[in-house]
Amino acid sequence: MSYTPLPIGIDDFKKIRAKEYYYVDKTWLIKELLDKKGEVNLFTRPRRFGKTLNLSMLKYFFELPADGNDNKCLFEGLKIMSAGEKYTRELGRYPVISLTLKSAKQPDFGMAYASLVDDIAREYSRHESILLSEKISEADKEKFVRIRDRKGDRIEYAKSLLFLSQCLMTCYQSKVVILIDEYDVPLENAYYMGFYDQMSAFIRSLFESALKSNLFLEFAVITGCLRISKESIFTGLNNLKINSILNEEYEEYFGFVEDEVMKMLAFYQRLDKMDTVRKWYDGYLFGNTEVYNPWSVINYTEKLYLNENAFPVAAWSNTSSNSIVKDLIYHADESVKSELEILIGGKTIEKMVHEDITYEEIHDSEDNLWNFLLYTGYLKVIGIRLEGISRYVQLAIPNNEVLSIYENTIRNWFRDEIQLQDLSVLYAAMLTGKSEVFQQELNGQLQKCISYMDNQEAFYHGFLLGVLTNLKGYLVKSNREAGDGRYDICVRNQDETVSPVILELKVSRTFKEMETEAEKALAQIEEKKYDSWLPEEGYTESIRYGIAFFKKKCRVHMVRKALTEQ
Repeated sequence: MSYTPLPIGIDDFKKIRAKEYYYVDKTWLIKELLDKKGEVNLFTRPRRFGKTLNLSMLKYFFELPADGNDNKCLFEGLKIMSAGEKYTRELGRYPVISLTLKSAKQPDFGMAYASLVDDIAREYSRHESILLSEKISEADKEKFVRIRDRKGDRIEYAKSLLFLSQCLMTCYQSKVVILIDEYDVPLENAYYMGFYDQMSAFIRSLFESALKSNLFLEFAVITGCLRISKESIFTGLNNLKINSILNEEYEEYFGFVEDEVMKMLAFYQRLDKMDTVRKWYDGYLFGNTEVYNPWSVINYTEKLYLNENAFPVAAWSNTSSNSIVKDLIYHADESVKSELEILIGGKTIEKMVHEDITYEEIHDSEDNLWNFLLYTGYLKVIGIRLEGISRYVQLAIPNNEVLSIYENTIRNWFRDEIQLQDLSVLYAAMLTGKSEVFQQELNGQLQKCISYMDNQEAFYHGFLLGVLTNLKGYLVKSNREAGDGRYDICVRNQDETVSPVILELKVSRTFKEMETEAEKALAQIEEKKYDSWLPEEGYTESIRYGIAFFKKKCRVHMVRKALTEQ
């Protein structure tokens, strides 16, 4: 059997179908849109969950063919073609305006606005055949050309979608379908770059003119990651039908459901990897439907096809902006740190749902940040309860892929925090054998950190290595073979007159057992002869530390050892 390629990074429906890529059939979305008759439909889903591909699919289904040939061949064998004549007669029936706003991710408003003008101009160029129509007035043709050639003024671009709708309606005697992808990218970028007010004002004008009381509009579909407050962008847009991850409608069309993942893995003869895929990429709940991250599933399936033993990777973290996670962690107070540790430990927290928020409100409250994490895919809904008129959701981390994003961000945060601190007292105490001061300083650092593992030695090992990052003039080595085993950490100076430090770490099950575990750690250094190699380097004494951890506490025991005695 010949290999069927997976559409990694390809979100053009026509290319996927024409080039015979593997396609997960989401065409029933067309039927639901037609049945529910929403005039302006806003879908908010996390990044890389198939929004762009679905809009591309809608474009090729509804758009009037430019060359007289419809796109029926692209849909042969797909679900929508079995829905009946009521639906298939809609194929190729409407002029379509298709616009993506993702290119507006620019460092200043001037560049972002110019990028939007480019996108609008390209869409005008795609429809420039209407300039041949005698139904379009000369004045409108001149205006059309100005916008197409990037010579229009600000107000003309702000109302450009409405004007293009009018031209298309006049030319084809059919109302238009408007598709807008990544509508919130310019707003998110503008918030972080400092020109939110300018960008939101332009986007508001663009949308109001195109979507509010547009007599030439059949229906519109808008996609984005976040639901932005109606008062911010969609002012007075009473025909807006919002569908977020909490809604039960359209819940299976963005992302893969379990049956679709199983069929894909079976197609590529890797169904035995279903449990791994489930742990790493499942866990999202849209409405009442459990959903897998499609981008990650496709990437991992390709790796599995090439190597059945391939390890799962956090593919989504390489494509999705993690700035919201970073915002939460880098600005966390003690309450947020505690809740992060609960989540990372596999448990849940409860928060009130806020659906109408703006980027300007991200840092107004902790609840807003938690809500942003929910809507952007970094948290999932476990349960919902109603209290009065307020909704509260139980939140958890969806899967191993997202967990790794939190862990990596926390490690980076801790590294950055350490860079800013004066740890000279801690270092001096450790290097001179002042165990009580060393213990006190370590406990202080533990209180500040965010645990990203549930009482595991690997976390404390990484924590201590992080603390030692700024120790200048010393070699810090970890997990090296020595004596009859591997020591945890060794710190030594090139000057053999300065005593090296050997640190062995243990995790205690209870607070009281820390003393015993610290002694066990010291005994292990002796038993395994972790410092037996040091005399060969010219050292005559070592400082041994047994350190036991329990949650955010530690006990430090120390002995000096004359190496000539061994």
